[in-house]
Amino acid sequence: MSKRKRHWLWNVLIVLTVIFCVLVFVEHYKNWHKIEEGNLKIFSGIYYQKIPLTELDSVLLVEKLPEMERSSGFSWVEREKGIFNDTITNTKVYVFVDDLYQQKIKVVHHDSLKMYLNLKDSLETQKLYAILQRNLLGETEPPE
Repeated sequence: MSKRKRHWLWNVLIVLTVIFCVLVFVEHYKNWHKIEEGNLKIFSGIYYQKIPLTELDSVLLVEKLPEMERSSGFSWVEREKGIFNDTITNTKVYVFVDDLYQQKIKVVHHDSLKMYLNLKDSLETQKLYAILQRNLLGETEPPE
């Protein structure tokens, strides 16, 4: 009996598929955020927001997300990510929540655009909230 060997191209395709899946998982696994050049940049997978800190209208800590309908995005265990529609005001809401059971930062910018976000680590969420709150109040130096 002769053994059939698999063509090398299939092996390469399998390895590339696994690498691609791992990269997609890492991109969506947590919220990546950065504050640079006067902008808050938040990124999670295919969802991205860049908000000038000068355009912030309010920054609040909230316990729960309001009722919304998902336009696109996903929910997985305690994560919610994507674009949702607020059922009351019928506006777009961006959601970057890594842990539904922790407090979320509600950011209102450009007069009426809303975004909810938190990070896996509640202390990091508190630090980000403090930074955004200071920028909203016009302070540039952290309080001592």
